[in-house]
Amino acid sequence: MSLLIERLREAIPTEALLTDPDVTSSYAHDMAGFCPAGTPAAVVLPRTVEEVQHVMRTATEFGIPVVPQGARTGLSGAANADEGCLVLSLVRMDRILEISPVERIAVVEPGVVNAVLSRAVAEQGLYYPPDPSSWEMCTIGGNIGTASGGLCCVKYGVTAEYVLGLDVVLADGRLLRTGKRTAKGVAGYDLTRLFVGSEGSLGVVVRATLALRAAPPRQLAMAAEFPSAAAACDAVCRITEAGFTPSLLELMDRTTLRAVNEHTRMGLPETTEALLLAAFDTAEPGADLAAAGELCTAAGASSVVPADDAAESELLLQARREALPALERLKGTTMIDDVCVPRAALGAMIDGVAKIAERHDLTIGLCAHAGDGNTHPNVCFDGTDEEEAARARASFDEIMELGLRLGGTITGEHGVGVLKKEWLARELGPDALELQRGVKAVFDPLGLLNPGKLF
Repeated sequence: MSLLIERLREAIPTEALLTDPDVTSSYAHDMAGFCPAGTPAAVVLPRTVEEVQHVMRTATEFGIPVVPQGARTGLSGAANADEGCLVLSLVRMDRILEISPVERIAVVEPGVVNAVLSRAVAEQGLYYPPDPSSWEMCTIGGNIGTASGGLCCVKYGVTAEYVLGLDVVLADGRLLRTGKRTAKGVAGYDLTRLFVGSEGSLGVVVRATLALRAAPPRQLAMAAEFPSAAAACDAVCRITEAGFTPSLLELMDRTTLRAVNEHTRMGLPETTEALLLAAFDTAEPGADLAAAGELCTAAGASSVVPADDAAESELLLQARREALPALERLKGTTMIDDVCVPRAALGAMIDGVAKIAERHDLTIGLCAHAGDGNTHPNVCFDGTDEEEAARARASFDEIMELGLRLGGTITGEHGVGVLKKEWLARELGPDALELQRGVKAVFDPLGLLNPGKLF
């Protein structure tokens, strides 16, 4: 190990190489529970592509696993350290290298925080749509690694749809450039899409070329209260069937509403069973909200309240963004599921989760990107209570099984990591899993990049 550290120091600045166990232990895991994490041998915080290449060449020479990391806000254990590995933290590679209003692209390093990029492009009248709830902390590299989504994905899509090209350091230290800067390009296999969502298992992203949009009008939102989750889901189906494309369509159940109120004192309605938030950023958002509101009323909404202005709309969105920290406060520990189902099955998914919570005597607060069927059941439990923790894990697995049974997928945007790799095998089946392992072997024949994740 001392020889490994000595070799790393040949091209890594002293302050960028951490070996103190008290310090390196803080890089051992992301925000997911129930995911094993080892102790890294060292943590490297590079600032240049050349430093990343040196780390990968050294790791290949010594046969040492490497775990790429961003801000460690992930929820599947994908950034968890392997025992004795090198953690490659990319948070110091945080430069926005280019913003082009003509080409409508941004070129960024992986450590750029999502919200920082969003605000920078907004200053030039542009828009980067992917907006995970952790957008004030999460990095673009992490977003690419897990193919993350966000609140606005119902209209604008997820991260994969905005990645035009990548610079990637491969396991042996070679630098690979994929994709293009042009609006069109179909030369060869789409290696860019292959890296998006690969969770650092195929290479280390060191630069990304991202597509931008023209900034839309300021959105206006409304809140609709429903006596049941089924009625709220009926409203979602009516809105999409009618041809509307809201910029946001989010759902929170009563458990989540109460938790957010306790956490923020926002005064959200607690007597309703489900609150649906809809927003439009069209030329006439007021008219679209009114029409969507009528559909909500037809579906059984007890109250439909449009926001008066952009500030009030933002307050409603902030309530949704506070759902996770609010639920964490209830018991101290949460397991956040990420099951996506067809829109028509959304009601059955929510009702099924409620039955699972009752059966296991657990608090499970559910919020969802309802517009695309992506549910986030949050299993709340006392992590120091072994028996309750066991029930929490059992409920988590039952939720994933329910999602697959309803024609869905085990993850819509959080990734597989350690937490769901057994379920990935069930969803894909043996043939698809064998092919994916074959792809991994082509890019990383020694199996050094983020071992133990995905499969």
